[in-house]
Amino acid sequence: MWFDITHWIDEWMAMYDPALLRTFLAVAGGRSFTVAAQQLGISQPTVSQQMRRLEDEVGRPLFIRETRGVRPTEAGEALAGFAHRILGAHADAESYFRSSPTRGRLRFGTADDLAITQLPRILRQFRRLNPQVDLELTVEQSSVLTRRLAAGHLDLVFVKQPAVELGEGTLVLHDQFVWAAEDAEPFLKQEQVPLVVHRAPSFTRQMAIDALEAAGRRWRIACTVRDINAMLAATRAGLGIAVLAHSLIPSDLQKVEVRLGLPTLGPVDFRLLSNPSAPRQAVESLTTAIRSATLSAQAPLGARSR
Repeated sequence: MWFDITHWIDEWMAMYDPALLRTFLAVAGGRSFTVAAQQLGISQPTVSQQMRRLEDEVGRPLFIRETRGVRPTEAGEALAGFAHRILGAHADAESYFRSSPTRGRLRFGTADDLAITQLPRILRQFRRLNPQVDLELTVEQSSVLTRRLAAGHLDLVFVKQPAVELGEGTLVLHDQFVWAAEDAEPFLKQEQVPLVVHRAPSFTRQMAIDALEAAGRRWRIACTVRDINAMLAATRAGLGIAVLAHSLIPSDLQKVEVRLGLPTLGPVDFRLLSNPSAPRQAVESLTTAIRSATLSAQAPLGARSR
């Protein structure tokens, strides 16, 4: 019986090699074989070869090739969920059985809207698996966190940034900004687009204003907020329209750009940035935990679009 079980495990591991799954998630997250190769430090032909091997083993195509990159097929979307769980289990096992437990202090900062995802669960699990790490958490806007990181006041930050082909740090998720509201109907006849925005300076605030002005649309600041909870509360109350990453829209809000004829907004990357002088083992351990997990909002997603 023992031989049969270990033989089955060996076959399972051969089919879903963690190295292939990490490459797959890098391609899916960056929507590009080139971006994945740069992120992983390997050649693009190697990425292509690994994805062909994974598609052969799964028995289904995992990506749809498009002019400006690739996107996961339905099978690819399904595999992404399994891959996150498999790599999460690997990370847990490696952390648990590590001969030299991670120690020290880790000053971690996260953008406030990322704190409404599964990040709290990830941090709880990290603390459980690394009890000798003193984790200090700071929740702020991305711009504040990057300044504090540069000043040496933080070791690792999880932030949103406008998407660029060669961004710094570790790419966790590639997403798209969208316009979100409780309902589009109340804003159909308004001459000015009412905005719910963060206090300046905020790159999402400026992005919204620049996009509207470029499209010749009039706008007004309907509500200025300090954090994501206030932004969601104001948007749910119907005070105005917010700019949110698509994956972070709660199910009680909806995308409204099509209904209201609003301009398309830019892509966004969720990235982990670290301080070169930070404790490497703790930084790498938390980075692995975050990259291996599924980062969706805690509220059920599936934003409505009208």
